[in-house]
Amino acid sequence: MQDVIIVTGAAGLIGSESAKYFHELGFEIVGIDNNLRAYFFGEDGSTLWQKKQLQAGLRHYSHYEVDIRDNDELTQIFKRYGKNVKAVIHCAAQPSHDWAAKEPHTDFAVNATGTLNLLEVTRLFCPEAVFVFTSTNKVYGDRPNSLPLVEKELRWELDEAHPYFQFGIDEKMSLDQCTHSVFGASKVAADIMVQEYGRYFHMNTVTFRGGCLTGPAHSGAMLHGFLAYLVKCAVSSTPYTILGYKGKQVRDNIHSSDLVAAFWQVIENPRPGEVYNIGGGRYSNCSILEAIEIIQQLTGRELNHAFSMENRIGDHIWWISDIRKFQDHFPKWKMTYTIEKIITEILAATTDRMR
Repeated sequence: MQDVIIVTGAAGLIGSESAKYFHELGFEIVGIDNNLRAYFFGEDGSTLWQKKQLQAGLRHYSHYEVDIRDNDELTQIFKRYGKNVKAVIHCAAQPSHDWAAKEPHTDFAVNATGTLNLLEVTRLFCPEAVFVFTSTNKVYGDRPNSLPLVEKELRWELDEAHPYFQFGIDEKMSLDQCTHSVFGASKVAADIMVQEYGRYFHMNTVTFRGGCLTGPAHSGAMLHGFLAYLVKCAVSSTPYTILGYKGKQVRDNIHSSDLVAAFWQVIENPRPGEVYNIGGGRYSNCSILEAIEIIQQLTGRELNHAFSMENRIGDHIWWISDIRKFQDHFPKWKMTYTIEKIITEILAATTDRMR
């Protein structure tokens, strides 16, 4: 049997990008995904279209309709592939602030307990495998909102005198004593547990605390995937509502292919228990208003949008990731997608899918 990469959330944005990337490198891909996004977000969030593409397009791809909360089913899969597993790329999650507050038990079971299940079956059946976890910058809660921010015409920006201004927020920012949202708290639990399996059990775990992860394979929905959903609204002439902060909230955006290329770097040379902030950094970022301007320029028409004064609880006003730690550890990795290139690609793919 050839080396195996197990990908959870395989039909999602990062999962599908991982499946295609590592299949191209010659790995057998085992995808685990039961389309919970359709339960979370309805038809907009369904990933069935991507699952069909993977099954049709990847010769060495096997798909398992398994829920990561089901430890018995996971055990059977990991027993089957055992020591042939080169890496586990864990992308499955409940990813929405707002949805988590509706069903906290479900959110925690998927994000925290599901991650623990995967760590334990990895430890039992393929302990040498590299375990890559897609965490989130939401583990920092609303701590970034205490930074000295300056309101500009189209964005909030950090005061130029602050140490974070030039490169963004690093991994030393505290996770403690702030409001995270229910989603953020469940991801903190998973994040810390992944680190613990690296440090306590000496497993090859690595945690990526992502900014906005995006790309043309994103099944954007109103409650998750702002850039993909914004483009979908533009293409379909659906009204878009901006939640809080005057639409000037800033996010760094990293294309799924740039992120998966980073995964390959750590799989080749793992650093057990390590944590990295990862995102577009100063290279690729925008406010919602700036994203709307780019989309309008590309489409040549106005995007119908409105403003709500109510922001999401625990949401960030300004987030740009300092990615220098990862770049220092893995100097061969390079960012290739600017925000303009990302939006152009999402727009083309969304237009094609909606014809």
